[in-house]
Amino acid sequence: MLHVLLHMARHDGPMTSEEIARMLDTNPVVVRRTMAGLRDAGYVRSEKGHGGGWVIAADLQAVTLLDVHRAVGGPRLFTIGNEHPNASCAVERVVNEALESALNEAEALLIARLGRVSLAELARRFDERCSITSREAAVADRPG
Repeated sequence: MLHVLLHMARHDGPMTSEEIARMLDTNPVVVRRTMAGLRDAGYVRSEKGHGGGWVIAADLQAVTLLDVHRAVGGPRLFTIGNEHPNASCAVERVVNEALESALNEAEALLIARLGRVSLAELARRFDERCSITSREAAVADRPG
C-alpha cells in the first residue's frame, strides 16, 4: 500500500478502487478492504459520486511506514518462528528457543526503523529520482 499512497500523493485528484486495483494487479474489492484500514486510521478518505475515489487525508510527514503497516492490519513482520510454541518435540523446543530471541530483537529493530521513515521522506526520494531521471534523459537527448 505504500506504493499506492505515494501514487496518490502525486496524483491530481481522487483515484478509484478500479485504478488502484489495475496498478496492483488485484481486485477492487481487495483494494477497498485494504483502504478501509487506512481510512479508519485517518490517512485516506473516499469521495463518493462521479469523479470520486480515494484521496490522501493526512500530512505525509506525520505518517510513518509503521503507521501504514499497523493500519492495514499487517501480518507479523516475520513469518518464520514458532509454529507450535508448546511443542512436545524436544528438537522443536530447542529451535523455538534459538529463534525467539533473535526474531524478537530483529522485530524491535525493524519496528524502530519503520517508525522513523515518513511517507514524506519516501515522496521526497521519489521526486529526487524522477528529477535525476529527467535530467539524464535531457542530457541523452542533446545533439552532438
